[in-house]
This record gives sequence, structure tokens and C-alpha cells, in this order.
Amino acid sequence: QVQLVESGGGLVQPGGSLRLSCAASGITFRIYVMGWYRQTPGKQRELVADMTSGGSTNYADSVKGRFTISRDNAKNTVYLQMNSLKPEDTAIYYCNAAYRGTRNDYWGQGTQVTVSS
Repeated sequence: QVQLVESGGGLVQPGGSLRLSCAASGITFRIYVMGWYRQTPGKQRELVADMTSGGSTNYADSVKGRFTISRDNAKNTVYLQMNSLKPEDTAIYYCNAAYRGTRNDYWGQGTQVTVSS
């Protein structure tokens, strides 16, 4: 059974930082593309950042220079370090694990990030 469990969300003031974690089980973590997505009410889920098994990264333009994705294959965990947070970063953040070219595509339950003063 595949499980992706996110943690680290919460309420933070503008300009602050948060670090999200996603612990995976039930998959061969090191071969999966791991990503973070976010969604706000009435909008489609959007990619925030992802990282391939080889370590290549991809970021949404809106978070470049502020967010950093990383992974620890020994701990089956992917992280999202979020700095200089803005109110528009407020969303539910979801962890994703995808084995491209297959139907193996899994989601976590989401964690709320709220940026507000």
C-alpha cells in the first residue's frame, strides 16, 4: 500500500519560512519523480516544484528563487523549503510521486499553508 504523508504546514507571516516534508512508503522511492503541487479553492492544482530520480529540478516561475525542493532517498522523504512566503502562496500543498511512463502516480492528503499577518 502506497502512502505519502505530508507534514510541516501551518500559519506563517509574510516573509517567513516553512519546510514541508513528505514521507513515502510502499514505493521504490529513489526511482520516482517527486513533486509538490498546490491548490486553492476554485483553481486547478498547479505544479510548485519537482525533482527527478537523477536530481534535476523544475520550479514554477512564481516560486523560483524562494522555494527549494530536495529529497533524501535513504529516508524516502522529499522536502520543500519555502522562504520569503507571500500571501499568494496560501494553498493546500500536495506531495506527488510519479513513475513516468506508467500509471504509478500517487498523491498525499495535503497540508495547509496559510501566509497571513
